[in-house]
Amino acid sequence: MRRALSAAAIVASAVITMGGATAAATPVPHDALAWGACSDTTLANAGAQCATLQVPLDHANPGGAKVTLALSKVAHNASDPYQGMMLTAPDPLSGAGYESSLLGQQVPGGGSYDWIGIARRGVAPSVPALSCVPGYEAFNRPGYAPTAPANEVGRLNRVQNYADACQQAQPDLLQHMKTTDVAADLDDVRLALGGLQVGMYAQSYGTYVAEVYATLHPLAVRRMVLDSPINPDEVWYRAASLDQNANLERNFQLWFDWVAANDAAFHLGTTRAAIQQVWNDQLAKITAAPADGLIGPDEFTDIFTLAPYFQAFWPTLGGLLSAYVHTGDPSTLIGLFQQFYQRGGSDNIYAAQMAELCTDAPWPSSFAQWKSDAAASATQAPDMAWGNMWFLSPCRVWHAKAGNPVPVLGYAVGSVLLLQNSLDGVAPPSGSAALRQRYPRSALLTVNGGITHGVTPTADTCVNTVLGNYLGTGTLPPRKTAGGSDAECAAPPAPPAS
Repeated sequence: MRRALSAAAIVASAVITMGGATAAATPVPHDALAWGACSDTTLANAGAQCATLQVPLDHANPGGAKVTLALSKVAHNASDPYQGMMLTAPDPLSGAGYESSLLGQQVPGGGSYDWIGIARRGVAPSVPALSCVPGYEAFNRPGYAPTAPANEVGRLNRVQNYADACQQAQPDLLQHMKTTDVAADLDDVRLALGGLQVGMYAQSYGTYVAEVYATLHPLAVRRMVLDSPINPDEVWYRAASLDQNANLERNFQLWFDWVAANDAAFHLGTTRAAIQQVWNDQLAKITAAPADGLIGPDEFTDIFTLAPYFQAFWPTLGGLLSAYVHTGDPSTLIGLFQQFYQRGGSDNIYAAQMAELCTDAPWPSSFAQWKSDAAASATQAPDMAWGNMWFLSPCRVWHAKAGNPVPVLGYAVGSVLLLQNSLDGVAPPSGSAALRQRYPRSALLTVNGGITHGVTPTADTCVNTVLGNYLGTGTLPPRKTAGGSDAECAAPPAPPAS
């Protein structure tokens, strides 16, 4: 990886939803929120509006302390038939939420909805924003792989210090960062928007937020899109680590194949084995002597771990590896690391991700178990297993008490479209298959051979036709009684080398 309906609403929702009937388009609701100009330039340039909403820190104590959520809205196109509100479920993996309202301008059929983005609790610009050790992901950290006892000791100390710092920074907030807290926040947002049924659009780890929300508030959900869904039975020790490692390693090797096939551009070798040897040699070199004293084995691995996640990065990463091998100049590696991992010196997104994942469900407390499981996983995923283990290790010593996962149910959920890339390394097809069984009124679209984590947004006509039909009219692909995928699309071609 590398994170209560009112009585009137219950009656209205029951009339609309029960029996699998299609919900009629709702009138534009009266907003209880003070929408105004956005200070975020990306949102402002897209014509979005922004607002804030105070919600209880502890939803079991609504009269107590509050947190302030930052919201954004991109209104529906006036020329399109209005379909109501579309809440985007915040994604702990990337911190996505505040700017997710922009998705409505990028997906077919999205123009019929008002899209709402929510910076989840703990993530700026919501207040308070959690930060534990600014610069925790800084340069030249102890190595991931257990090549030296000193590295392991250094890592264990860093992890313990990080968990301690989080507890000292926001002890009250840490007790209320579970997915169930985020789901309760989403329902407060829905009520502030008028208390009507809403659509729900979720991607990656945000799909678990949507799954929990739809379990707790099934009659509030009109339509739901789950793009690259998480298996709710495996949160989070397995889902965020052990189940990903071999899949990410497979995709890493597929990138090696692609680099080899484009040897005319990169000049690194013409076979997977040759590229693997180049990778191993550079990793050993940078382990022995970090480049410019900054890029060590952790940073080097972090940079190229983008490859098994996102195919669009393959040309950039191929060029970076080639340039470093042939020139020895690490400046471009340093720049990319700063852009994607240091996040301006703040660890807000990582801290909030840990606060949510570490408390949704219990984690093993024994480091011996973590190390044994990682070592077993490393036999199949030598380039991914150790980094993933250390990334999640704060959960082993997290101070806030973990709860028990919500048993995700789907029998009362009216309509769900599941989107799945068959070679997704982060959210494997087992998650979509499990949810298809739980949601009797769902359909699964599989992109065969799709590698990137996340199906949408895309330019693919096949995917967009299915998604557009669903968002526009609620029409799902016919559900196959034999199970498996209900609709299939071919993966897009691999990107060109330049």
